[in-house]
Amino acid sequence: MTDSSSPPPAPAAPPAAPTKPRREQIHEVASRLFSERGYHATSMRDLAGQLGMQGGSLYAHIASKDELLIGIVDRAARQFDGALFTLRGDSMPAPEKIREAMHRHIRVVADNMESATVFFHEWKHLSPEAYTRVTNWRDTIDAFYRDLVIQGIREGSLRADLDPKMTANLILSAVNWAYTWYRPGGSMTPRDVAEQYADMLLTGLQAAPVVAGPERR
Repeated sequence: MTDSSSPPPAPAAPPAAPTKPRREQIHEVASRLFSERGYHATSMRDLAGQLGMQGGSLYAHIASKDELLIGIVDRAARQFDGALFTLRGDSMPAPEKIREAMHRHIRVVADNMESATVFFHEWKHLSPEAYTRVTNWRDTIDAFYRDLVIQGIREGSLRADLDPKMTANLILSAVNWAYTWYRPGGSMTPRDVAEQYADMLLTGLQAAPVVAGPERR
């Protein structure tokens, strides 16, 4: 017989979370250290120590510290591409498209604070070939926002006297630099930040509504 006074069996422990591949672990730690200390101030020995590895063991997974930086920057660029470029074929008016693009841009930054910091702050340390590739990518993003402004001017929703390049630079300055001050988990969500930025910017960018004159008889 079973003793009814015996305590119930302990619940089964939840299954252990699957271990991430070592290469992914290395990239995550590199993103954190590069964002906190800077690329040049982080050594391969620092990376190995954070991962509980011997310094030489890292080279079984990566070729160099430069390869790590390139991987972090390339991955961030792909995240921005995936978030933004689907808007190109959207039929919404330019002000709404700019607002949505700003939200998506800030969402990528907020969801990837460490790699975004590396992307925007440490990319200048890339090798010449990778530096050129990222410069070309930045030109593509500039053109994306510039095209939104041009769309708005043509459809009459944005002021006709706007300089598309300068306006695109203003938008990019707002969304790119969010990594310097935004903290996930605070009082503002990425959507809140994007809405406030968009409200302030679009107030100055949008064309004045056409006021009908008195009806002639």
